[in-house]
Amino acid sequence: MNILVTGGAGYVGSAAARWLIASGHRVTVLDDLSLGHRAALPSDGVLHVGRIDDRQAVLRALEAGACETVLHFAASSCVGESVQQPRRYWSNNVAGSLALLETLIDAGVEQLVFSSTCAIYGEASDAPLTESTPAAPGSPYAFTKYAIERMIADLSHAHGLRYALLRYFNAAGASPDGAHGEDHDPETHLIPIVLQTLLGRRDRLTLFGEDYPTPDGTCVRDYVHVDDLARAHELALDWTAARREPGGEVFNLGTGRGHSVREVIRAAESVTGRRVPCEVGARRAGDSARLVAQARRARDVLGWSVEYADLERTVATAWAWHEAHPDGYASPV
Repeated sequence: MNILVTGGAGYVGSAAARWLIASGHRVTVLDDLSLGHRAALPSDGVLHVGRIDDRQAVLRALEAGACETVLHFAASSCVGESVQQPRRYWSNNVAGSLALLETLIDAGVEQLVFSSTCAIYGEASDAPLTESTPAAPGSPYAFTKYAIERMIADLSHAHGLRYALLRYFNAAGASPDGAHGEDHDPETHLIPIVLQTLLGRRDRLTLFGEDYPTPDGTCVRDYVHVDDLARAHELALDWTAARREPGGEVFNLGTGRGHSVREVIRAAESVTGRRVPCEVGARRAGDSARLVAQARRARDVLGWSVEYADLERTVATAWAWHEAHPDGYASPV
């Protein structure tokens, strides 16, 4: 399959690109490198530097790779930042995705897999979240992802798109060989922040609130390994390719197990044998108390399952990456 991956130099996008190349697919990446890294791609990956709202850049990438399908990752994705800069998120995520979709439709591309988010569910109950759980986005970031999902569904009815919307939970971990991992600037994800603290790159870890309605008062999340997510995207591509009719479905991607911030800290301490210095701060705008997946539909329809079901195993892969690359992809090789 010839695949265009937008945002394919980012954390999850590059993992999917590497996975697909290793599986024998021909992958073309479109990324403006504002957040992504060239080094995140394998040496045989083809990178076009450009934005998704640049029609000519998208067309050049599609034509160069003879791409018949698209994985769409490109987006601004920090919850807290979206509260402070909503215009940026609506412009980059929604307006950018509309421009991309218009170009894809005009170019005759009929197959799309979209990188969405569990943040769409907002403040949720203690029960695992299903795809039919009502949407209640609690941040501009979450609203923009939900708007793009709706946009894709509407355009599918009008233009015959076949699609899969993948709402994944907290992406975590690194490649098993330790060569690729999470490198954001600034870093906002919990596991890399914990590990950076253990490496002395931060003085201490700040817990954003300990008064949530959870067993230990800290937020609970479902941490799914990035390689499990990568494999899910390949399965979603196969599923959309096999569809005979336009349309698509939403799929949750998660382990089905929730871990609190304090549990993540304990897992990191167990993996590294080091203690994490902590302080408690105020809640962070837009954060939900608990987000845990029920991913039965992905299992039943896509044939997907998680290999990394144990949190400590996921943290161990992330630790191997951060210990070897304390400055991320800028670390000396």
